[in-house]
Amino acid sequence: MVRCVEGGSGLDRLAGLALVRAARAWAFVFLVLAAAGACLGWAAPWDANRILTAASRHGDAAVAGVRALQASLAKVPPRDDATLLATVNTFFNQRIAFREDLENWGQVDYWASPLESLQKGAGDCEDYAIAKYFTLISTGVPHKRLRLVYVRAAVNGLVVPHMVLAFYPSADADPLVLDNLVPDIRPASRRPDLTPVFSFNAEAIWEGVGTANVGGNPGERLSRWRDVLNRGKQEGFL
Repeated sequence: MVRCVEGGSGLDRLAGLALVRAARAWAFVFLVLAAAGACLGWAAPWDANRILTAASRHGDAAVAGVRALQASLAKVPPRDDATLLATVNTFFNQRIAFREDLENWGQVDYWASPLESLQKGAGDCEDYAIAKYFTLISTGVPHKRLRLVYVRAAVNGLVVPHMVLAFYPSADADPLVLDNLVPDIRPASRRPDLTPVFSFNAEAIWEGVGTANVGGNPGERLSRWRDVLNRGKQEGFL
């Protein structure tokens, strides 16, 4: 059984509030999402040198992981949304083994940066989602097209806390779900096993369903998110 449990923090308080209002649907609406073309393109270069330099400070496994990721990204044709998403999703699902934070980091809840996860070779659901988010941002995907989504997942007859990454091809599109539990990328409408609670990115926090913006700076409300954002910037992903 995959078990990904959040620690006692602002996450739990937000989850409790949102669960009261949640319905089993994926009616995500980006309040800050401007209409744009469906093709994401490569608006920003993959800063390989900077990321490799940061990886060398973590260790050989991180360096090897970055080189492998760079090789995978180099095969993605320009402006090919589907291939880019599939490449990033598959890379981290295969490169990182699932491991609970307590075993991996000696902490109940730790959000790792992509290089930390690559060095360890392991992580939990947040770490998969964060690594995919940072990598897609580093290739030029706008923050407004991505959300990390805290969900309740039906797994083997149980409902467990879980986190996935959602990508919006356009403002009114059914979001695509990148998940470590289900290897293929599916529209949210084809993931009835997931009940969204709340979602966030580097710009805002939302309730998991509907249009309500929780408000405030996500980095201030989610301390672990703020910390890993800072590490991601230092590593060259942001």
